[in-house]
Amino acid sequence: MQFSPDTIRCDYASPLGPMVLAARAHALVGVWFVGQHHQPDWSLWPGDTQHPVLLQTARQLDAYFAGTMRQFDLPLDLGNGTDFQQSVWRALCAIEPGHTVSYGTISQLIGKPTAVRAVGAAIGRNPLSIVVPCHRVVGANGALTGYAGGLDRKIALLQLESRL
Repeated sequence: MQFSPDTIRCDYASPLGPMVLAARAHALVGVWFVGQHHQPDWSLWPGDTQHPVLLQTARQLDAYFAGTMRQFDLPLDLGNGTDFQQSVWRALCAIEPGHTVSYGTISQLIGKPTAVRAVGAAIGRNPLSIVVPCHRVVGANGALTGYAGGLDRKIALLQLESRL
């Protein structure tokens, strides 16, 4: 994934470990747990703790972790992914808090019923952890499988949403 040179970032201290938030002018482009799989090298991005999108994201994450907010309302820029990845990430946004769906369900939702593995790969590269709820995707038999931020965090997020 290539991110624009005008990407800016800030650190966020979540109850599940340190995170990095990233934005461009008017939209959020990234939310990662430090050390998760497929994270970009954000070391060259300037920090800005006062950027409006990053402040709004931090406030909403605070409310989410406090259990007072279930649905994010943030301007998102998914343009760092391929068309296929973007279609998967948009489908993830339709999963209601407290619910889970299978990788196969996502592949059917995007009109690619045989692309389950590709869907899994796209989900693993989701740049907007939690906000684009890839943690709500489970195996066909309901098993908790992969999460770029770590399976322990996936379990914690699902528990927070009161559905395991």
